[in-house]
Amino acid sequence: MNKLLKALIFDNQLTLSVLDTTDMVNDAIKIHGLTPLTAAALGRTLTVSTFMSSNLKNKSDKLSVTVAGGGVGGKITVCGNGDLQMRGSIDNPTVTLPLRADGKLDVGGCVGKNGRLTVTRSMGLKEPYSGSAKLVSGEIAEDFTSYYALSEQQPTAIALGVKIGKDLTCVGAGGVIIQALPFATEETLKKAEDIMANLKNVSTLIEEMGAEKVIEKYFGSGVKYEEYHPEYKCLCSKEYIEKLLISLGKPELDDIIKCEGEVKVKCQFCQTEYKFGQKEVDELFK
Repeated sequence: MNKLLKALIFDNQLTLSVLDTTDMVNDAIKIHGLTPLTAAALGRTLTVSTFMSSNLKNKSDKLSVTVAGGGVGGKITVCGNGDLQMRGSIDNPTVTLPLRADGKLDVGGCVGKNGRLTVTRSMGLKEPYSGSAKLVSGEIAEDFTSYYALSEQQPTAIALGVKIGKDLTCVGAGGVIIQALPFATEETLKKAEDIMANLKNVSTLIEEMGAEKVIEKYFGSGVKYEEYHPEYKCLCSKEYIEKLLISLGKPELDDIIKCEGEVKVKCQFCQTEYKFGQKEVDELFK
């Protein structure tokens, strides 16, 4: 079960979030046919985007994240809402790269760093809020840390990990994210930095001890937290696709049917394919 544990730590000066997104990453692997490399890239982005979605004020508020760095994996897109229903895709899900010199997956090479990270929040206002920052490394955690510092002026420490087993399923995925509140002291910030510097291989920690034990080991057994259960869930439907088709106009759809026999639309997040023949298109415009 996916988990997000949120707490206040160190005399309520910092917020702590610990995520276990193992099941979410496995759902993405099954849907998109991800390789270990693309599972790591998309999985890390899903994890940090889940954290960002948890900070939306209302369940109906929406979040959209794109990471476009020019790497072999192409653009990563993740969407979610305040109800922590998450979904994501990567342009080239089946690509691979040689391991790095340290034996780890080359996520930076998959994502690339010649581009930007963009975050858009739709919160029921006339215009959505959008912020972006240049990519630093393509390793995702460093890029989102930079985004928070530059675009939101929010001191943030992020550790992310995705571990793929021999059977090509995810055996551990998650993250640890700390943010400073305005009154946090330098001493407290240094204490948090030291902990995060020694917090290695988050995915292995999630695999071996779970999110609760990570909090207990690194932040103390007395920490009280709230628990949430995010999920990989696509919100597409035939009704939604029909609205998109209507926006194209009947002449455009008629031309597609004339050339291809039917209109096909595949959802990028769940790979469900919707098909419309001439009779169904005619019905849409009655």
